[in-house]
Amino acid sequence: MFNDIGPLELVTLVVLAVLVFGPEKLPKVIQDVTRTIRKIREFSESAKADIREELGPEFKDFEFEDLNPKTFIRKQLDNDELGLKEIRNGFDLKKEMAEVTDAVHGRESETSSSSSGSSSSSAGSTGGTVDMTKKREKPAPEERPPFDADAT
Repeated sequence: MFNDIGPLELVTLVVLAVLVFGPEKLPKVIQDVTRTIRKIREFSESAKADIREELGPEFKDFEFEDLNPKTFIRKQLDNDELGLKEIRNGFDLKKEMAEVTDAVHGRESETSSSSSGSSSSSAGSTGGTVDMTKKREKPAPEERPPFDADAT
């Protein structure tokens, strides 16, 4: 219920409660608040039970949490009837990024070279993939950096 309250905020609330209600009345106030929360929860549970009873047996597995749009969509996407898990698992992001990188650099990708039956010599010694984590070597101080038309 209060998942986003940190320890410092909790201490601040306790100190504020002691200052507002006083140390004598604070236990009584806490009892009243917990009793009120308990009654609200009981009322909510009885209302849910009444609604389930009125809906009938065809809605026996109905969950009120499904009325939350995020929960409903997550539950529907996790449902394996649509085959979305196979599509999600079949998508290889590294392979797609390598193909895009090869296309940008004008090289033939591994998939197109293997499907044509011949390996391309223009793919270079890296095998058609580019290591995006590798840092570039610094040029010599008198050497000019490469020209990049998109950067100017």
